[in-house]
Amino acid sequence: MSVKITYFPHGTTTDNENHRSTGWNPGKLSELGIQRSKELSNLIRDKKFDMVFSSDLARAVESAKLNFPNWGGVLQDKRLRECNYGDMNGVSSESVVNKDHIETPFPNGESMLDVEHRIRDFCEFLIQNYDDKHIAIVAHKAPQLAFEVITLGKTWQEAITTDWRKVGSWQPGWEYIVNG
Repeated sequence: MSVKITYFPHGTTTDNENHRSTGWNPGKLSELGIQRSKELSNLIRDKKFDMVFSSDLARAVESAKLNFPNWGGVLQDKRLRECNYGDMNGVSSESVVNKDHIETPFPNGESMLDVEHRIRDFCEFLIQNYDDKHIAIVAHKAPQLAFEVITLGKTWQEAITTDWRKVGSWQPGWEYIVNG
């Protein structure tokens, strides 16, 4: 039993441009984010998916609609949300240090392990309901890092250190296989 996933991070937000970590705040795509999401839809138009999921946070929902303009309906799932930075939602990106919160939750928020538990639950749902299917996901940084941990066997430290956002290696989708 397995599910193929192509993962797409949401487009650039106004918070990204202002160096703020949005967390569980809804966020809003910037003009650049809108433009790039539309461009991405052209880059992936020949890919075939059995279902498209997104986080239920506004920036991911908007990106998914722009990435998949002809898709009948994107299923929103709160398990795909960004890490809840708690008291630090919306603060300076420099203040949000994920490697310091792998096991220790952000004040009144979550840890990276909490995100991993949410994503593992979502993976079990996919195996039970979408075996042998190809799924697109539009979501955030922490869930993508959790997929790196779950499907590629990376440690959290490795996932954070090698994150494409740090090494500057964006691509039009990342592929993961979830095995049951």
